[in-house]
Amino acid sequence: MATSSSPLPEPAGGYLAGHLLIAMPGMQDPRFDHSVVCLCAHSADGAMGLIVNRPLSGMAFDDLLRQLKLEPVPPQRRIRMVSGGPVEAGRGFVLHTDDWSTEGSMPVVPGLTLTASLDILKAVATGGGPREGVLALGYAGWAPGQLEDEIQRNAWLSVPADEALVFNADTGRTWEAALAKLRVDPALLSGAAGHA
Repeated sequence: MATSSSPLPEPAGGYLAGHLLIAMPGMQDPRFDHSVVCLCAHSADGAMGLIVNRPLSGMAFDDLLRQLKLEPVPPQRRIRMVSGGPVEAGRGFVLHTDDWSTEGSMPVVPGLTLTASLDILKAVATGGGPREGVLALGYAGWAPGQLEDEIQRNAWLSVPADEALVFNADTGRTWEAALAKLRVDPALLSGAAGHA
């Protein structure tokens, strides 16, 4: 389990890659209710992130290895699996510490990397791979300007990501822990958006 709570470095350009989006109580889309999304990419072209606190139901890591015909089963090591979002639910991404990478791994911010190849699953199954990681099936995506609009409408709060939140095995507490990092009491949040 991750123990570091220091934030990862800020991304350049004013975009939120490497930040966590925390769904506000009034979130209109039930697929994101009480979700915490780690933004892996954010630019003028749109945004992509992974929900890190929605455990995947119906499939274990061992089952995935069997389906992909990867050895060994049982593995020497396992990785936590989550439902990463509503887009391409059959596509897998591993968000992990940057102490391991392969061709095609994409740095998110220093300390955090995204890999979408089978190499990382093989490495984990044989006892290697990154120190920390989470395997997400599917992702959350936003068209250009869509995320900024949702933030302006108070659908999301954001906080710089840290390992303790991204890799928290106690996913039932991640939403509250992310709010606590902002010193926000969930009981005081309103589901209604407004502007002064």
